[in-house]
Amino acid sequence: MEKTSEAFFQDKIDREIRIEPKDWMPEKYRQTLIRQISQHAHSEIIGMLPEGNWITRAPSLRRKAILLAKVQDEAGHGLYLYSAAETLGISRDEMYEQLHSGRAKYSSIFNYPTLSWADIGVIGWLVDGAAIMNQVPLCRSSFGPYARAMVRVCKEESFHQRQGFEILLTLSRGTEAQRSMAQDAINRWWWPSIMMFGPKDDESPNSVQSMKWKIKRFSNDELRQKFIDVTAEQVKVLGFTLPDPNLKWNKARGHYDYGAINWDEFWQVIQGNGPCNKERLEARKKAWEEGEWVRAAASAYTTKKNKRNTTVAA
Repeated sequence: MEKTSEAFFQDKIDREIRIEPKDWMPEKYRQTLIRQISQHAHSEIIGMLPEGNWITRAPSLRRKAILLAKVQDEAGHGLYLYSAAETLGISRDEMYEQLHSGRAKYSSIFNYPTLSWADIGVIGWLVDGAAIMNQVPLCRSSFGPYARAMVRVCKEESFHQRQGFEILLTLSRGTEAQRSMAQDAINRWWWPSIMMFGPKDDESPNSVQSMKWKIKRFSNDELRQKFIDVTAEQVKVLGFTLPDPNLKWNKARGHYDYGAINWDEFWQVIQGNGPCNKERLEARKKAWEEGEWVRAAASAYTTKKNKRNTTVAA
């Protein structure tokens, strides 16, 4: 029997042959990638806001320089990912419009406020740690541009995670007030961090197909469990605790058991009702509007340069 285009496509996926932009692909595969990659890009850009809030207030010049470099990295990650999504036939302006109109989502974690310097450490340790757990498998994504972009992203994220851990380690050796500040930040960010992996597997409508297409390699709950297992050991080194009385090693399972996640809170944040949803989106739209003159100037310069080069060539 002659194979259909979709059968050939799936056969390539099964044989670990990457799909490139000019290859035939099912429309649903293309749309799934656009949704995932653009949301990933939006998350990197929006994720600059809670940390950028602390650049001028970091406790030393060294801390300011490190945090500034980290925020610049996040901007770069967004650009890599927007570029990868553009290879699928969607324009960057269209992706921005989807974000600014609220039609496109970004990671729920970035709708929480950064109330103290310790929050910057916790974002590095927990939020970037969760991101790494999610993103390392994406280096083997079936879509070539996405997989290649993730290699550099993951290398840089590993430094971000270490930076956060080092901030918390320093605070753990400080005064009682500093230790208390760090523990408070951990208490506030722990549950939102484990919600980063998305809804439970039986409530994640796209996961099964994404795993069949090898866009994703692991389910939400598998990645969440792996993150909890790793973090429950790391927190012992810091001398702090995680705010979950049900967190306990289960020898029979070979994993940590953990308490119930507040899924009502998760869905409220996803639907735009989190602590900082409106603030984050308004800041992003304001930056876009105020940057219009820069985009116009760059476009005018490019037009002028191209016209001059054409004249010289003639």
